[in-house]
Amino acid sequence: MDRKQIITACAGILLAATAATAIFGWHSEHKKAEDLQAQIERLKKQEMRSAVDRSVSAQMEEIANEQREISDEKREEALQQTRIANEMRQRSEIERLNAIDAEHNAIASEKKALEATAVAEEQRKEAEEQRGVAEQQRKLAEHQRIQAEFSKHKADTLSYIALGRSLGSISTIQAQAGNDDIANLLSYASYLYTSRYKGDVYYPAVFQSLMQQSQSKVTWTQHVGAVMNMEYLPGKDNTLVSVSNYGEIILNERQGNRLHSRILFNNNKFDFRDVIIDQTSGNIYAVSRSGHLVIVSQDLKTIKTLELDKVEHPMRLHDLNEKSMLVVGERALALVDLKQKVVSSSKQLPFRITYGSRKEGLPLLFDDQGMMHLVKGLDNYDTRKVPVPGTVTAYCESKNTGIEAYGMSDGTIWIIDKKGKAQKLIGHRSRISKMKLNGRRLFSASYDGSVNLWIADNEKVEPMMLIESNNWILHFCYNTAKSTFWVGDAKGNLTAVNISVPIMIDTIKKKIKRNLTHDEWNYFIGQNVPYESFIGTKEKEVGP
Repeated sequence: MDRKQIITACAGILLAATAATAIFGWHSEHKKAEDLQAQIERLKKQEMRSAVDRSVSAQMEEIANEQREISDEKREEALQQTRIANEMRQRSEIERLNAIDAEHNAIASEKKALEATAVAEEQRKEAEEQRGVAEQQRKLAEHQRIQAEFSKHKADTLSYIALGRSLGSISTIQAQAGNDDIANLLSYASYLYTSRYKGDVYYPAVFQSLMQQSQSKVTWTQHVGAVMNMEYLPGKDNTLVSVSNYGEIILNERQGNRLHSRILFNNNKFDFRDVIIDQTSGNIYAVSRSGHLVIVSQDLKTIKTLELDKVEHPMRLHDLNEKSMLVVGERALALVDLKQKVVSSSKQLPFRITYGSRKEGLPLLFDDQGMMHLVKGLDNYDTRKVPVPGTVTAYCESKNTGIEAYGMSDGTIWIIDKKGKAQKLIGHRSRISKMKLNGRRLFSASYDGSVNLWIADNEKVEPMMLIESNNWILHFCYNTAKSTFWVGDAKGNLTAVNISVPIMIDTIKKKIKRNLTHDEWNYFIGQNVPYESFIGTKEKEVGP
């Protein structure tokens, strides 16, 4: 390295050192300046706080002066209140003394008031006793009045009910004498007084008069043989099928007083004993004692005869369900397949059946040994002894009331209530052929040619004859409304009887063309009964 370069380098180093020293000095001076500036700021803040503190101190001194003034005022006010309190205490003492005097006066007054109240209470009790006696007298008088009115009403009721029954009997006599005009008026009056006073319109004298004057019985001779059974077509209250022991199956349709009949089957080799109509298919099934089952299709065009080889003397049919039917013979049971129309199975019985009915929806069979059998299947039946003596020829039950009825070969009827109490009814003279229970009303038919109605809710049950003929009555049925009664007898007759009281009354009213004269009224009904009109819109009027 030459000298010039060394000098240049030394000069550069010196220059750099001088610059570094200058920069360091500048930084030191700048730092001192900043510290002085910060110290000045702190002093300014301290001076400001001192000024604030002096101001606050001055304000606190002013507040203290004000509080001192207020304290002085309060002290003066307290002294004033003390003076007032002393004055009030003096007044209170005066009032207390006055109150003591008033209390003594009040006690004296209360004593006098209690004495007066005791006197008033005694007077009130005495008045209350007198009022109680008066109320008892009033209640006694009211009770006697009610009793008198009840007795009078009861007497009037019994009198009018008796009048109704008497008029019914007189109406029947007048009809037998050919006086239909007066018979109709008296029959209507009989019903009017009986129903108005809550009497029994099914009382024989009243009901039979209504039946006679409404001409509710119509008879047609349709069969050659005895009518053994009848069945309504489903949903048709005016059309039924009847069968006879002469091999006849006849479809009967009633139109007013006319009966249109159509022979569906006729073969005197058959002896029909029962007929049922399948509610599902509408097919007609008739069983013959000869050992045959005749099936008539719903459209009445197809007839099939099924032989019951293993069933001796068939007598009864039971529809079990939509698929099968039970045939009851004297010594056997058979199941018929309704779809295939064949005998699917049969069962021989160890006893001889004399009569078949139904109980609780199941077949009920009576044998010649005094036993009864509730059939639950071909191999399943409950057996027990018949609860009444004699040979059963008819049976029925009421599911609503629990009453059972047993009709016997000697014409007697036994009814047994749900508690097991038995009652013997006597009214028929020979074999009971058919019975039906509608609630507590028992209908019974007999070989004596009569159909009786029994009201099984009285201790003494008396028969009322609905129908009387000279022929054996073998079967009856009624429509769903229980207003029309159909009877089949041993001479092949079909008899329709209206048993609806409203329909009877409507028929009789249409036949009445005039009112009773005053003389007729006085003669048949009596002067003591207010005269009234049976036709037109006239109000009641008082007779002479």
